[in-house]
Amino acid sequence: MEVEVGPYLDDAGRVTHWPAKKKSEARRCLRALLASKFEVGRTYTEREVNAILESWHTFGDHAFLRRDLVDHDLLQRTIDGREYRRANG
Repeated sequence: MEVEVGPYLDDAGRVTHWPAKKKSEARRCLRALLASKFEVGRTYTEREVNAILESWHTFGDHAFLRRDLVDHDLLQRTIDGREYRRANG
């Protein structure tokens, strides 16, 4: 099953809004899209994560997206929150 995420993206491929349904396939696909913007094996600061997410969405809530990616194990962070890494899978 292919999920249509086009309605959630602008012409530049940035996320314009987040799907309302918490368990939607569109959310899963958008998370994967955002996670793909991070290199596997590279360590990021919170500031770097925020900057990357800011450049890939237009609705102004990078903190929500950062937490969502961590909560769904697409980004991993250290206990102190200083370092982030893309999960390996």
